[in-house]
Amino acid sequence: MIYELRIYDCLPGRLPALLKRFNDHTLALWDRHGIRQAGFFTTIVGEPGQRLTYFLAWESLAEREVKWKAFTADPAWLKARDESEADGPIIANISNQLLAPTSFSSVK
Repeated sequence: MIYELRIYDCLPGRLPALLKRFNDHTLALWDRHGIRQAGFFTTIVGEPGQRLTYFLAWESLAEREVKWKAFTADPAWLKARDESEADGPIIANISNQLLAPTSFSSVK
């Protein structure tokens, strides 16, 4: 397994809009595309307070490439993204890392 760590830093006051988009639209679209989430987190201590962190689980880099490309081109995703940003942009910055578990990791 490969895990993808994604961190979304929202513009001030826009974290609720991002959480709503994931809850109301993104997760269902991921299910349709076979994208597996491995956990979502908001920051309660530390900087910044407008951050969403989550993990995705992939069998391989090839699986990620195919499924992520299909998701990002899905007209339903593009519509949900555009509608959620009707009041202005949500995201200030996105960072991601692809991670491989160590031999002693409890997560494989």
